[in-house]
Amino acid sequence: MGVARRKYFARLRSVSDARRLIPSLERLLESEAFVDILEAHPRGLVVQHLRTELDRVRRELGERADPEAPPGDVEDPKLYAAGVDERLRASATPSLRAVINGTGVILHTNLGRSPLADSALDAMASVARGYANLEYDLDSGSRGSRYDHCTALLRDLTGAGGALVSNNGAAALVLALRTLAFGRTVLVSRGELVEIGGGFRIPEILESSGAVLVEVGSTNRTRLEDYRAAAEKNDPAMILKVHRSNFRITGFTEEASLEELVGLGAELDMRVVHDLGSGLLADPERLGLPAEPRPTESVAAGTDIVVFSGDKLLGGPQAGILLGKAEWIERMRKDPLCRAVRVDKTTLAGLEATLQLYRDPETALREIPVLAMLSASPEALAARADTLVASLAAAGVPCEAVETSSVVGGGTFPGVELESRGIRVESQEGGADALARRLRNASVPLVGRVEDGSFWVDLRTVLPWQDAVVLDLVSRHVGQ
Repeated sequence: MGVARRKYFARLRSVSDARRLIPSLERLLESEAFVDILEAHPRGLVVQHLRTELDRVRRELGERADPEAPPGDVEDPKLYAAGVDERLRASATPSLRAVINGTGVILHTNLGRSPLADSALDAMASVARGYANLEYDLDSGSRGSRYDHCTALLRDLTGAGGALVSNNGAAALVLALRTLAFGRTVLVSRGELVEIGGGFRIPEILESSGAVLVEVGSTNRTRLEDYRAAAEKNDPAMILKVHRSNFRITGFTEEASLEELVGLGAELDMRVVHDLGSGLLADPERLGLPAEPRPTESVAAGTDIVVFSGDKLLGGPQAGILLGKAEWIERMRKDPLCRAVRVDKTTLAGLEATLQLYRDPETALREIPVLAMLSASPEALAARADTLVASLAAAGVPCEAVETSSVVGGGTFPGVELESRGIRVESQEGGADALARRLRNASVPLVGRVEDGSFWVDLRTVLPWQDAVVLDLVSRHVGQ
């Protein structure tokens, strides 16, 4: 220990309480250590963080067991300046940040589901920068309706008589239930009482809408006769058919078809609502996916109302979409709840731009990121992986191109795996978990998978332009 340090500790021991050595707030603010900080930040904000830093030092001094090991030189303004600077940097970092998804889960709910098409981003930015004709009719110069902006496109693309957009899929379902079945019973198959995510379940959604649930059939088998028998006992207003998009029932199973339910509804004067969940508009065969019920098919079957999300397989911003017969759509538009779950101008702009791409199926497959990810060939992904590995190897990073598998995610296509390609990186310091943590905390967070003691990046969910960012991040963090 140096002479100056020994003198400092001797002085500490001569003071009954080391906390008396802490400089005052004003003295610290007037010190040279705080000159640059005060020039860069509002004084009030600096004072706020400095008070927090002073409290921290006082607390640590009061709790220390070794009088010769205080947290730095408590009289040095640089100690407090460093703490304040760190707090200022942390407070300036947004809590919601863009990340790179290397997990292989395309519709990753925790990472915000669908990335948006460039045209959708441009449309959203355009209306967000200033004013927009959200509820203004430019032809007449009078008040208009926000619900007119996507209606014509949705009708054209699906054949529906009417359309309505809410802020998310669950809200759309609650609106349909409240408008068409408030205070009355709704028939739902026991095999379709799903949990849609976040702990929310179909029975709870029915309860919140004011409808009364009547369970029909059994978990694995619900026949048309079960619905008829339940209808005779309960005088229901509606049959709700829920697409089991996030799980599958196999084996000894049976269920009434949508067409059969529509026929029964017409016979007994019951509305039929089909909750599709994901709302795939593209042809699943073109995406290499199994058959999936689509809004166009539900509308063609005569369903009164079809409900699905805009931010899943549709590939747009978060929204709830209602399609169906014009009379029921109009009733929902007039329901007071419609205002509570209404959609904002940026969402409408992004959704409209996304729907425009579906006018040409080939353009949709190319321009909508979710569809492009789903349809990306293993060969194209392998070429990207080889290029990335070659660049990383040149930078001294131990890695290799690997075969892996992706999933669709977002509560869709359970059990379906997509052949994919990616990279496997060996960490030189601290192992794969430590590398994954460093990359998550990077300036641009990269989220991947840890498998077999290595860090994996599935390139199916990495946008092509992000390959260069992945190269930079991995090169900088793998050896730390």
